[in-house]
Amino acid sequence: MSTAPSRPPSEPARIIIAMGVSSSGKSTVGKAIGRRLHVPFLDGDGYHPAANKEKMRAGIPLNDDDRWPWLETLALALKEAAGQKGAAVGACSALKRSYRDFLTEKAGEPILFVFLQGSKEVIGKRIAARQHEYMPASLLDSQFATLEVPTPDENVITVSVEDPVETIATKVVKTLDHLKTFKRGQ
Repeated sequence: MSTAPSRPPSEPARIIIAMGVSSSGKSTVGKAIGRRLHVPFLDGDGYHPAANKEKMRAGIPLNDDDRWPWLETLALALKEAAGQKGAAVGACSALKRSYRDFLTEKAGEPILFVFLQGSKEVIGKRIAARQHEYMPASLLDSQFATLEVPTPDENVITVSVEDPVETIATKVVKTLDHLKTFKRGQ
């Protein structure tokens, strides 16, 4: 599968979110994009309240009521970081379209989502090989069940998780020419 972006983003955005199921590489790819742009990276995992982390640690999937406050906190933090540095990159599962729309609404500006697409088999091997503070492999099925693959009318670039991280980051950043107008890394 190619890492060529699925299409150019439809709306220029200062906020970029690497999204996908657990173990798709959101944090790793997000950090790589942030490094290339010289902008802050905010990991969505760090914005979960303790109750969400405990629920996941116990193998209980989050419901929408658990997610809305977390998503709002993350959106506001990304907006603030982008305001300070000209742009910001985040990592967030953003599995449903309603979550992506909510993030965009709460940020008050366009967000470009980088969808890290991979098969359950490939991502299952990744999650089995790692240890996460509170995300057990047992929740992967619920992640795929919840996932609403972004559609062409969303502000999204779809890339394959099977390509090297640096290749993905380079190709994504090449689609972000509009960010050259922002003051970054200051």
